[in-house]
Amino acid sequence: MKLNRNAKGFTLIEVLIVMVILGLLAALVAPKMFGKVGKSKQKAAKSQIALFETALDTYRLDVGKYPLTEQGLQALRTKPEDVERWDGPYLPKDIPLDPWGHEYRYESPGQNGDCDIVSYGLDGKEGGEGEDEDITNWKELKD
Repeated sequence: MKLNRNAKGFTLIEVLIVMVILGLLAALVAPKMFGKVGKSKQKAAKSQIALFETALDTYRLDVGKYPLTEQGLQALRTKPEDVERWDGPYLPKDIPLDPWGHEYRYESPGQNGDCDIVSYGLDGKEGGEGEDEDITNWKELKD
């Protein structure tokens, strides 16, 4: 077999150099992108909470009061036994989990208003900073 010295192509060294450069670029860009994923989950939780608030307001207009803590957000999907004038379901689908896979906490009457809705963030515990920050219906997200 005869080797053609004029053949065009990449050497192994050139391919390795390109792979190292791509690895370095990924190492620089990936942390910034993953930081955006956390913020987007927080914004998604805030949007879901706003949707719950709208449905709860409609429920209150029909029933005359917000569902009690014991009835929970599920009262937006299925009629509680002791409630008259219920005209739901007030949400088109089942109550979703928050973007981290935890249940939303609902309390009525709330400590911060007529009703409180909380997602405890990534860690699922009260309090926290960054992605662990609590998302609520009574305070704005930190930037």
